[in-house]
Amino acid sequence: MKKKHYLTMIAAIMSTGLSMAQAQNPECMTNLSIYAEHAKVKNYDAAYEPWKMVYESCPDINKANFSYGEKILAHKIDNSSGADKDGYIQELLSLYDNSRKYFPKNYPPAATEIDKALLLYDNKMASDEQLFGMLDKAFKEDRDNFKNPKALYLYFSALVNLHDTGKKDLQDVFDTYDDVTEKVEEENKKLTDVVTKLLPKDSLGTLTSKEKRQLRVASTNSESYGKIASSIDSKLGALADCDNLIPLYEKSYDAKKGDVKWVKRAVGRMFSKECTDDPMFRKLFEAQLALDPSADAYMYGGVLKQKSGDNKGAIADFNKAVELETDSYKKSNILYKIATIVRKSSKSQGRSYALKAVDANPANGKAYLLIANLYAGSANDCGTSAFEKRAIYWKAADMARKAGRVDPSLSGHASQTAASYDAKAPTKEMIFSSGMAGKTISFSCWVGGSVKVPNL
Repeated sequence: MKKKHYLTMIAAIMSTGLSMAQAQNPECMTNLSIYAEHAKVKNYDAAYEPWKMVYESCPDINKANFSYGEKILAHKIDNSSGADKDGYIQELLSLYDNSRKYFPKNYPPAATEIDKALLLYDNKMASDEQLFGMLDKAFKEDRDNFKNPKALYLYFSALVNLHDTGKKDLQDVFDTYDDVTEKVEEENKKLTDVVTKLLPKDSLGTLTSKEKRQLRVASTNSESYGKIASSIDSKLGALADCDNLIPLYEKSYDAKKGDVKWVKRAVGRMFSKECTDDPMFRKLFEAQLALDPSADAYMYGGVLKQKSGDNKGAIADFNKAVELETDSYKKSNILYKIATIVRKSSKSQGRSYALKAVDANPANGKAYLLIANLYAGSANDCGTSAFEKRAIYWKAADMARKAGRVDPSLSGHASQTAASYDAKAPTKEMIFSSGMAGKTISFSCWVGGSVKVPNL
């Protein structure tokens, strides 16, 4: 059996594309089989010497030289110190470079550069300048394959650190922030598309084992992007407040007013930071309207009209923005932004736009969180008794949990929000003393609908 297993492995290795010279090197073949068996059971110390022989003599004999080699060297790094550890780190850095040389299709430029940058960062062997230089090059030259959440944060974090020491301009920080957050949104959209597709089958219990794995991976990765997005926003911090934004845009306006990308980003940032009362916002908005009368431009126009008291004109502009946008994902985001604006004057109208946002993109968890917040904020308006008023929090909590299910990147925030609402709902003692266990409470206020009181 052992001989048969060995011959089967050799045949599999040969199928990966050996050169004639390497096929005639029995020592490489033998050691490849030896280190592969050790590596499979994570006996990396035993795998090191035979791997090193094959890697140095026949580097392109098999991709395993690099996939297993990375694990072997990572183990050696974790279990060594001093000069030995530094030596293994240099070996791994060299291995990353050679992976591109011998198997370029399997190791994209961005992924390789990210691996090197993270290795140096984790071992405190690179400055912010070095890290930013490596990751900036990777992002700009191979953006499609720049997908590592930790690397996205490190890329931006290193830049902010450089700005803090006077080595990078604030505009560079904003430009990179926009690029990185756009990338996070792109990657999370792909993941939430998978989640949205599989959740209905999951609720019915009809997922295949493959689909369960896909849902688990997509949910986990989406959650990681959500955490990174929060960290990126925290790192930006007060740099993007109105006191910094306004003078920067005033200084750059004349030179940049014809750059539609710069103008749109500037308007968007001032809008998100609620700097819309400043004359610079109107100036930038009018520039965007002239350059690109798009959906966003009409949304911002609606904001200005609303501030001036023209609610009818504001709603007309909001609806025009929705009509102009053809991309369902972007349309959903616009509808969500409109919901955040109109909620201040009408909770029911805020919910209406939030539900439209969900219709356009079922994975828009922010819209569900907004509705949850609107419900929670209506506790005193929904019910005649204290019990009925507090019951609205069950409905709010359910909506918050739904936000985390459809968009796992929000799961942490959604879970905390739901827990805070559950804590405000009637306690077990209140349920027992009221005799309402298992009964249904209907809401006659704007919220409508009902909730079922939990059984004790």
